[in-house]
Amino acid sequence: MRGLCIKLAILLFTTMLCICTAITNLHPLILVPGSGGNQLEARLTTGYKPLGLFCNRWYPICKNKDGWFRLWLDPSVLLAPFTKCFAHRMMLYYDPNLDDYRNAPGVETRVPGFGSTDSLLYLNPNLKKLTAYMAPLVDSLEEIGYVSGETLFGAPYDFRYGLAAEGHRSHVGTKFLEDLKDLIEKASASNGGKPVILLSHSLGGLYVLQLLNRTSPSWRQRFIKHFVALSAPWGGTVQEMLTFASGSSFGVPLVDPLLVRGEQRSSESNLWMMPSPKLFGPEKVLVITPDEAYSALDIPQFFNDIGFPEGVIPYKSRILPLTVALPAPNVSITCIFGTGVNTPETLVYGEAGFDEQPEVVYGDGDGTVNLVSLLALESLWNDNKSQPLKVIGISGISHTSILEDNAALEQILAEISSINYEAQVKISSGRAVDH
Repeated sequence: MRGLCIKLAILLFTTMLCICTAITNLHPLILVPGSGGNQLEARLTTGYKPLGLFCNRWYPICKNKDGWFRLWLDPSVLLAPFTKCFAHRMMLYYDPNLDDYRNAPGVETRVPGFGSTDSLLYLNPNLKKLTAYMAPLVDSLEEIGYVSGETLFGAPYDFRYGLAAEGHRSHVGTKFLEDLKDLIEKASASNGGKPVILLSHSLGGLYVLQLLNRTSPSWRQRFIKHFVALSAPWGGTVQEMLTFASGSSFGVPLVDPLLVRGEQRSSESNLWMMPSPKLFGPEKVLVITPDEAYSALDIPQFFNDIGFPEGVIPYKSRILPLTVALPAPNVSITCIFGTGVNTPETLVYGEAGFDEQPEVVYGDGDGTVNLVSLLALESLWNDNKSQPLKVIGISGISHTSILEDNAALEQILAEISSINYEAQVKISSGRAVDH
């Protein structure tokens, strides 16, 4: 009996030692959300000019002592008078003299909790069940040993803004890349110099790829262990053409898409997610009207025809070069995404024009991003032997359910665990710790 107790004690001690070792050896991980995937706050200044009574400076009533209030996500956006107010305050304006985007006059915005996962968990912490975003993913990561603020971090950003091609200003987007780079270095330093795992969702993947390609090979070698991209729209989506043409309520039944169309058209990041001519090509018809048929090469004409001519210059000069060039950063990358979900592939408009929602012809994808876009890195980098790339498709998983579906979470955790395990094997075998 005594011998059995000793054996059990040794087994328990060994198990605890293994668990502690696993937790200690985890590579720090930074979450980068997608569009609309973190909270935004706003404050109105004396320069603010309201649209009407419902949009006056008194609204919303609940503000902190410095005048800041939750802009995204505020549930009052579901009510028509407040929907207009929300759209007005979310608007961006392209200034051709500055060659950059800016907020609406009199509206200041900020992103709460940079570095923390807090603003990624729920889009509105008062409505947790309805607005959960990365909460299930964070819970799952914590179950395998990650600790928020120690080995697990968040990089929220103002998702209305994007980046621009070389030679063009992009103050907000560039500042985010600088902050993300700094967070990576600090996360590494606070974890014994271990390189970082970057885990992005949707638009966040485009930002991360741009960061990697704007840093030196030596920096990437030192600070980046692996990049895991979930549901990344590498080559844009047909869904964005619908958003620009007719507005999108994204399935929220009470929201009139025409009330938010102007705000959605003003978003620099929405321009960034238009279908890439390089991937969708000149032959694939994406939008059909009684008079025209538009491919990805016809987007400037498409903008003119839907009544958005102001989008042509920033799209052609700032955005198009980003979508055409997707150079490989020679960092280990894993793409995980859903497949087999009906995804808009062709939009068919009738005589009523673009103010009416179109008939939609569906194809393969994750419900939001087309399969050709999800597979873009594999098709573009197929002959690049120096670029480690792994692609994992999960049947029946949608663009957002990848963050909460058990099967998807298991796949994500398996990949993160594998990356950490690989590093531990290198340590135990006496080889170089990283890469």
